[in-house]
Amino acid sequence: MENTSSKRPILAAVAVLLLLASLDQTIVSTALPTIVSDLGGVDRLSWVVTAYLLTSTVVAPMYGKLGDLYGRKVMMQVAVVLFLFGSVLAGLAQSMNFLIVSRAIQGLGGGGLFVLALTVVGDVVPPRQRGKVQGMFGAVFGLSSVAGPLIGGFFVDNLSWHWIFFVNLPLGLAALGMFAVAFKPTGRRVKHKIDYLGAALLSAALTGIILFTSLGGHTFPWTSGLILSLMVLSGVSVVAFVLVEGRAVEPILPLALFKYNNFRVLSGVGFIVGAAMFGALTFLPLYLQTVKGVSPTNSGLLLLPIMFGILTGSITSGQIMGRTGKYRLLPLIGAFVLSLGMMHLTQLAPDTPLWVINIDMAIVGLGIGPSMSVGMTAIQNAVPREMMGVSTAGYTLFRQVGGSIGVALFGTLFSNELARSLSDVPIGAGGIERLGAEVIAAMPEEVRGLVVQAISDALHPIFAVGAALAAFAFLCGLLLEELPLEDRTQQKPPATH
Repeated sequence: MENTSSKRPILAAVAVLLLLASLDQTIVSTALPTIVSDLGGVDRLSWVVTAYLLTSTVVAPMYGKLGDLYGRKVMMQVAVVLFLFGSVLAGLAQSMNFLIVSRAIQGLGGGGLFVLALTVVGDVVPPRQRGKVQGMFGAVFGLSSVAGPLIGGFFVDNLSWHWIFFVNLPLGLAALGMFAVAFKPTGRRVKHKIDYLGAALLSAALTGIILFTSLGGHTFPWTSGLILSLMVLSGVSVVAFVLVEGRAVEPILPLALFKYNNFRVLSGVGFIVGAAMFGALTFLPLYLQTVKGVSPTNSGLLLLPIMFGILTGSITSGQIMGRTGKYRLLPLIGAFVLSLGMMHLTQLAPDTPLWVINIDMAIVGLGIGPSMSVGMTAIQNAVPREMMGVSTAGYTLFRQVGGSIGVALFGTLFSNELARSLSDVPIGAGGIERLGAEVIAAMPEEVRGLVVQAISDALHPIFAVGAALAAFAFLCGLLLEELPLEDRTQQKPPATH
């Protein structure tokens, strides 16, 4: 690579910032049961994950255009400062609501880190060398998916859950310093018509959907004025968003993308797989710690089968696609395997052997993997070259939104079922609010048996819905078109069937 030595500090800084942003999607999973024991709010447990996913998803498209307008360096600094500020607030949190707001602030910065980091590569790396760098960043994402739960569990066991957020500070500040010194702005500025109204409507729609799926039927009745208002807000915002995007000069999500079969189908599959992945990563550690009684660190280790399953499924699918030039069957196989894995998880019980759980998780990971490697490549292959950027952003948007809505929905299913099952069980002064691993371990044996059975049973609807969603993803995949992979810059009219 030309001038390799001058690029290394920039790429190293970008890799660290990407690692931080991706770690914070998974690092909290093994800490959630301990956080609930400390702060209470088991009914809001999923929001610790959802808040970060939601805000990072909504702001991501904006950062790319703001970076063009005001400079990548300035916007990267803004994103890092927001991310670190949110990290400090989250580490200092003494209530569940404060933690959720702090995670939302973290996401406002984290969404920018993803987009700007990948854009900076285009600024400093020649086109022929970008594949190697993207491979390095792919390894960073793979590392974060494995390391996140492990690091979270380690900090909970040896320090406290607060440190899963404080650890961001030294790494983030070091990367920010390296980036500030090494990255030389190009001075180029691109004027954009930034779609602020589209961003606001997308935010309103997603927030409304997540709030009514989280609060409806548990915190408030489905027929309450607040829930009905949120439903109306979501519906109106979605319709208005579609209308605005159809007229915007530079829309966040160009409606022309939906003319392409591969974008429509694979975005739908990505939405569903995102829901399944984040749902599993959020609630399986809860089962392992509260029902099986393992430590946070060991629960992170026990998640390794799902992580290695994801990596194996992703890498194998990529190799098959590269060698054969075919990809249509891969998401179908993945969705089928994912549905089987999720369905088998509905059989989890307090006495389920750990080796059975490990096999189930590996199957779920193998089902998730193919969509992660196939989706992006097939979509980029199907659209004209000038739409590759927005198609990539759009596909990522659907996958992240699926994760946000999925975790919120699963959280509601879990808290509703748990409250119903434990309505007549004497679980102490803290009630369900603080039903964490330590509280359960200290209960009388008879009560503890009822509680762990109730938690296990409350997880069954989550995995049943996940299995049904995966089956629906399989049906969607049947509509997928097979296009020659070498024809990446086709300009002929898109297939719309």
